[in-house]
Amino acid sequence: MEVAIVILVIAIIFVTRSIKVVPQQHAWVIERLGKYHGTLTPGLNFLVPFVDRVAYKHVLKEIPLDIASQVCITRDNTQLQVDGILYFQVTDAMRASYGSSNYIVAISQLAQTSLRSVIGKLELDKTFEERDIINAQVVAAIDEAALNWGVKVLRYEIKDLTPPKEILHAMQAQITAEREKRALIAASEGRRQEQINIATGEREAFIARSEGEKQAVINKAQGEAASITAVADATAQAIERIAAAIRQPGGEQAVQLKVAEKAVEAYAKVASDSTTTLIIPGNMSEVSTLIATAMKMVQTAR
Repeated sequence: MEVAIVILVIAIIFVTRSIKVVPQQHAWVIERLGKYHGTLTPGLNFLVPFVDRVAYKHVLKEIPLDIASQVCITRDNTQLQVDGILYFQVTDAMRASYGSSNYIVAISQLAQTSLRSVIGKLELDKTFEERDIINAQVVAAIDEAALNWGVKVLRYEIKDLTPPKEILHAMQAQITAEREKRALIAASEGRRQEQINIATGEREAFIARSEGEKQAVINKAQGEAASITAVADATAQAIERIAAAIRQPGGEQAVQLKVAEKAVEAYAKVASDSTTTLIIPGNMSEVSTLIATAMKMVQTAR
């Protein structure tokens, strides 16, 4: 009975040492008699008891690694307190086991030295503006060395950049000055645009007034021309009617009578003025001669 129990215990030990179940996204490194033999993949695996052993176990998932805060000096000799986080993944279990005694510490130290080197090439202002470039350069520097460790560096992110308090105060003052400058520029641009708008309005108003005055002068001239034309047309029509009337029977006698009446009216008007000296012709036949002369002029014009 005791022998059976011993055999059962030995069998259980053999089974437990020979059968290994590897979880998903894991890789186990097997050594046979102290030498690398192979890597177990996820699932059921069989080993030779007391000959094979699991030497290393690696997680193949993406692993975040917090990089300790450190002081970096920029190109313009400004100290920065920088901390970040690194994301990596084991891609080769064998190299991760034998390439470095501790690849996590190696990656962490290399990330710090690479970060100091990258920031040392930049000025203070550039470190805030070019975070993506800094992250990319750190990843490139680490990834080249991490290939021998069976590790792939995926990305690096700077969590915080903290300059000294004096630099912070100077930066705040600079930002305030820049904002005040932009405000003054905006106000001056507003005043300039206002003056331009006023000048443009006055110019357009002057042009409109001058156009109105020009049109008024044109309209007045056209009105006067039309009035003169109308008067001339009326005078011409009147003359034509008088000429036509003269050609009628008795027309000349009527004109003689009219001229005589005008002459009498003129003498009467002169005689009524007390300040005027009236000289009466000695021979009244001169009046008839004047009338005859006027009639000859009328006939000639006809």
